Amino acid sequence: MANKYLVMVMRTPTFDQSVVEPHRAFLQELLAKGQLQESGRFTDGTGGAYVVLAESLDVATAVAHSDPLHTTGASQLTIYEWEITVSA
Repeated sequence: MANKYLVMVMRTPTFDQSVVEPHRAFLQELLAKGQLQESGRFTDGTGGAYVVLAESLDVATAVAHSDPLHTTGASQLTIYEWEITVSA
């Protein structure tokens, strides 16, 4: 069973807009593989987040670290195992 991992993505001072399209392609690939639950940007332009489905934190980290935002140094990624609860 896959767990949910929240990947927080914060732009670095060296962020380059040209990495956005490769990042979107990366997310589309994850979606096609069933590894991406949702994603979005922060409206203030500082970054965004996405939820990866993976067997472990190590696997989720490996997936996130293959994101072009990370490999180019355009953004700093932080990965958290995320247990979502709904309150009534």
